[in-house]
Amino acid sequence: MEKFTVHSGLVAPLDRENVDTDAIIPKQFLKSIKRTGFGPNLFDEWRYKDVGQPGQDNSKRPLNPDFVLNQPRYQGASVLLARSNFGCGSSREHAPWALSQYGFRAVIAPSFADIFFNNCYKNGLLPVVLTDLQVDHLFNETNAFPGYKLTIDLDKQVVLTPGGESYSFDIAPFRKYCMLNGFDDIGLTLRQSDKIKAYEAERLTKMPWLGNRLVG
Repeated sequence: MEKFTVHSGLVAPLDRENVDTDAIIPKQFLKSIKRTGFGPNLFDEWRYKDVGQPGQDNSKRPLNPDFVLNQPRYQGASVLLARSNFGCGSSREHAPWALSQYGFRAVIAPSFADIFFNNCYKNGLLPVVLTDLQVDHLFNETNAFPGYKLTIDLDKQVVLTPGGESYSFDIAPFRKYCMLNGFDDIGLTLRQSDKIKAYEAERLTKMPWLGNRLVG
């Protein structure tokens, strides 16, 4: 997965509490066995005026002009500002996939649902927990100033505002290490690829019959 070190990006404010994963990526899009292509259907029921289906041409669908991601000032946003209990509901990993594939690198909120929170780290999407007061301030700033951007420095564990304010956030050391280096579960395992190959070769020497293959 992509490394996360320092990211500066336009902020999109989603001023709703308890946003569940079915709102983030509706259930009909979970039929796909691929890990790509979910970005166009992020917040599908809120972004469009019709009911979306897998494989549909989204460019021809009617947009909801009132939804934040459809407003011109938030086009290209890569930091999502949200309210408490973001990502509640079912445990679908498609939710962080959709957010990442839309273009978001981080989500800032006062709290997250546990499973969604863990899935974000496994897919290179940084969930940042700030206080309610800090999040309120960021919502006010974002709404007041078009083009409002934040800088997130993962190594220093701070969110920096254009006005020079600095908000610190916590992250477990192991998760921080993985995000800084771009390691998902597979990447962590592949660090040991030489040892894995050596073990497989030694095992095959001791048990050569394991190398036999059935011929149909």
